[in-house]
Amino acid sequence: MTPSDPVSTDVAASRLQLPQGDWACLLDGLCVRFPRIHRTQWLSRFARGRVRDAQGRALAADQPWQVGLEIRYFREVEDEPAIPFAESILFQDDDLLVADKPHFLPVTPAGGYVRETLLARLVARTGNPDLVPLHRLDRLTAGLVLFSTRPATRDAYQRLFRERRIDKTYEALAPALPALQFPVERYSRLVPGEPFFRMDEADGEPNARTRIEVVDADGPVWRYRLHPESGRKHQLRVHMAVLGAPILGDDLYPVLRTDGQGDPDEPLQLLAQALSFIDPLTGQPRSFTTGRSLIL
Repeated sequence: MTPSDPVSTDVAASRLQLPQGDWACLLDGLCVRFPRIHRTQWLSRFARGRVRDAQGRALAADQPWQVGLEIRYFREVEDEPAIPFAESILFQDDDLLVADKPHFLPVTPAGGYVRETLLARLVARTGNPDLVPLHRLDRLTAGLVLFSTRPATRDAYQRLFRERRIDKTYEALAPALPALQFPVERYSRLVPGEPFFRMDEADGEPNARTRIEVVDADGPVWRYRLHPESGRKHQLRVHMAVLGAPILGDDLYPVLRTDGQGDPDEPLQLLAQALSFIDPLTGQPRSFTTGRSLIL
């Protein structure tokens, strides 16, 4: 993306509600809040109308900092790497879209990815800027992602996740655990670790629960079926590693081996395989299954 690019309709704006702070203007506060983004880059964004209020009006760099004001800004990444793996759309109607995500593709803009994300690709493909993911997958995890296609019915589907009324099934390839009796229920408390992008188990009330079953126990690598009852960051990866069977291709757990970006030649062997729920609008059961598979 070059500095002269217009606001793109296929990249969703990031939102920020301005927190408490004694900065004189928007520019000063944003520079402090996002220290990795140079001041000149923020000035360029303001000059091109890429920082706006909730009504879509362009804001000025010298506008006073107003606590509680919602601003919307467009992420920009120079020389964004292309991700050579394609998503597919499994289902689409007036309210929902079900996408089948490949490994290595982020769901939403973050870090060094803006256009090369599942959301941006789907907005460009469908022409629907109202698309919003109802849940997230790690960038390195493949499989199903459910999207809301319109605001009017979005909350009904978001409640499925908030109230844990949606069944999520994952598949993983990991080392054999012949000493354990399956199925296994893993309860633990997950908290941010070090570095910031890792998670750790800690003492305290559990906030993550996973049911683990064995599908194929032939050989040194087994095929597991994972049922997360909660949706904590890296939950399945941490729980498998703690049990002594880190998922193949995982370079974060149990120990950090690289920068956590993954190896395209050895993708993380974790797949969001199925989603099932009772549709809150029609009362009918719905079930979706990925077209992808994990192959040793």
